[in-house]
Amino acid sequence: MKNRIDSCFEQLKAKGEKALITFVTAGDPDLETTEKLVLEMFDKGADIIELGVPFSDPIAEGITIQEASLRSLKNGTTLDKIFDTVTSLRQKTDKPLLLMMYINTIFRYGTERFFKGCADRGIDGVIVPDLPFEERDEISDTADKYGIYVINLVAPTSADRVSMIAKESKGFLYVVSSLGVTGTRKDITTDFDKLLAPLKNSDVPYCIGFGISSPEMAEKMSAYADGVIIGSAIVNKVAENGVTSPEIVGKFVSELKAPLR
Repeated sequence: MKNRIDSCFEQLKAKGEKALITFVTAGDPDLETTEKLVLEMFDKGADIIELGVPFSDPIAEGITIQEASLRSLKNGTTLDKIFDTVTSLRQKTDKPLLLMMYINTIFRYGTERFFKGCADRGIDGVIVPDLPFEERDEISDTADKYGIYVINLVAPTSADRVSMIAKESKGFLYVVSSLGVTGTRKDITTDFDKLLAPLKNSDVPYCIGFGISSPEMAEKMSAYADGVIIGSAIVNKVAENGVTSPEIVGKFVSELKAPLR
């Protein structure tokens, strides 16, 4: 069976659209709201959604997602409970869902058990920001066995390795817009023409994330890539509005998607 991520990018390409990939921390403020957020974001134009698995020490994250992670953990969110939420979501949507998480969580849960769990519930891919590309073999064989894509990341420091990482990538390549941790930024100064030059003939779609916080920035970044990834700007709205956030986030998502059509 074809991975939903591949089907999604094929459909977008046929329509001449760029992908909007959004992120929320699972369990913030609670898993019931997470489910509503996912459905509302898909309804308002998100193409792929990343669910952040809360972790006590999320090193790649800025303060916004760190605090969301801690709120979620305080609420008793576990990987098993997130899997239950995904099972529920799969009765209502067939769009691509990813987990963004840290490698320790996978190892603690058990690599085989984890990827089997992803396949059984309908997770399409995982993003593991603290797993170096050179160590991907620690999980890639098991992920492949269950048809789960491990999404690779490239950063402004990856210059001479970008084309090599792209060749080994499935689903899409996550292009980190700037150095540092996640969080909204007023400006992104990376030279994308230079960073992305090796990808011009790549078979794998590539999407830019980290720091994109407005429809204007989404439009600007989408000119360089096949899509954009928005996380902290959405998590901020969830933090401010709690259980009432789905409608507010949905409106924001429709504004972000508009310039990508």
